[in-house]
Amino acid sequence: MDSLLIAIVSGLVGLLLGVAGMHAFRVSELQRAAGIDVDEPTMPAGATEVLASLGLAYIVVDTVDGVVRANPAAYAFGLVRGHTVVHQELLALTARVRADGVIIDQDHELPRGLQGESSIVVHLRVAPLGDEYILVLADDRTEFSRTQAVRHDFVANVSHELKTPVGAISLLTETIEDAADDEEAVRHFAQRLQRESARLAALVQDIIELSRVQGKNVVHSGRPVDLGEVISEAVDRSTLPAEAKDITIKVGGSLTRSVHGDHDQLTMAFRNLIDNAVRYSPEGTRIGIGLSSRDGIAQVTITDQGIGIAPEDQERIFERFYRVDAARSRQTGGTGLGLSIVKHVITNHGGEVSLWSQQGKGSTFTVRIPELEEGQGPGEPEEGAPEADADGGPRTDHQQSDRARAGEGGTA
Repeated sequence: MDSLLIAIVSGLVGLLLGVAGMHAFRVSELQRAAGIDVDEPTMPAGATEVLASLGLAYIVVDTVDGVVRANPAAYAFGLVRGHTVVHQELLALTARVRADGVIIDQDHELPRGLQGESSIVVHLRVAPLGDEYILVLADDRTEFSRTQAVRHDFVANVSHELKTPVGAISLLTETIEDAADDEEAVRHFAQRLQRESARLAALVQDIIELSRVQGKNVVHSGRPVDLGEVISEAVDRSTLPAEAKDITIKVGGSLTRSVHGDHDQLTMAFRNLIDNAVRYSPEGTRIGIGLSSRDGIAQVTITDQGIGIAPEDQERIFERFYRVDAARSRQTGGTGLGLSIVKHVITNHGGEVSLWSQQGKGSTFTVRIPELEEGQGPGEPEEGAPEADADGGPRTDHQQSDRARAGEGGTA
């Protein structure tokens, strides 16, 4: 009996000691685990605020190129989709930075859109950020690159265009010198020399005017302009070349309000359109200029009875130095910049210029510019007065509707 009791007591004591030991071990493990300092990768203090103030698209990726943070601009540019970097070019740059610890600055042209239907030019700066992160900064250079390309093409085109008259003048002077004893030949080549000099002067002047138009901010420097006065001045300046070809210029209609803009630029643009109509119209024809105002838009249509423009040329007619017929342009003195200047001027004034043309039947250029909301222009028409047609006569309602469709849609 005494032996059984001793055995039972000994077992209970052993069980209690085992439970106490297990509890002590567990408490020890918890205390040891709590004392371990785990170094989690962290972004430097203030990095988020600095990135937000840069005004650039940015992406922060981790050690496996997962997107930790990106701003809306990065998603808008198509650099990030979800939590994934889209372009392999970016991933190649982050891998180099992660391996070498260097900072990379490069320009890249990357596809944009779900199907890569467009592209974006970005300047990328890729650098380490903190212990485990890589930062990608992206600056949109698309518009800058486009401007640089346009400037490069413009310089190349100008150089090419200047070579022709300069080369012709050089050859003509040599020819005149060689034919000094032939009075008739000297007179003939002197006349050609004069034409080439005038062509060179016109080309240089158009280049200057185009540069001036591109460099002036009409929004800030403009004033209220009466388009009726602008048209009158442009017609006056084109009277002599029109009379030389027995071409009649008639103006009909009126405008109710002024427009905001630059008087000299608008005069130059409309004079270019009228001169273009005179230059490519046969002798004894007529040019009509119609003025109208609808829904706060001033509309000017210039219609000629010239040779017309082929459909394949109409889309390119406003490009710099583009000529439908280069040989005819040389004969008429065209520089290929007149309509480009018109396009720039009207666009700077918040308007649009469109073309309707049919070969053998002439062309109609339609200019539409927003009118000023406050005040009436000095040329307000009488109530109920009929709107004039482009040839100067009264226009019926049916003709007005047809002309409006031609001006707005660019087709007859």
